[in-house]
Amino acid sequence: MRNELIPKVLKEYRKRNHYSVKDVSIRLMEHDIDVAPKTIYGWESGQAQPTADTLLLLCEIYKIPDILNSFGYDQPDDPAASLTYHEREIIYAYRNRPELQHAVDILLGCD
Repeated sequence: MRNELIPKVLKEYRKRNHYSVKDVSIRLMEHDIDVAPKTIYGWESGQAQPTADTLLLLCEIYKIPDILNSFGYDQPDDPAASLTYHEREIIYAYRNRPELQHAVDILLGCD
């Protein structure tokens, strides 16, 4: 069963990231996925859909933060499941800089 949101979301996020179809083709080739620009146009027009692995890689390339919700799937009630890409980056940075954690806690009123 095809998900009708996939073409729309892929095109929207490609444009949001200022990628041309050729740029995406090149980025996919960097991950050993040889896809012609024509195929990407097919995905964006709904004529075809990428494999699940390719779709996940596109989500990574496009920095789609909330994959399930972006493609119309229900989210679990856990708020951590819907962190944006930026929020995850902040958490990783926080964890990697223990010497700054106390100052961040004070700044955010979490101490």
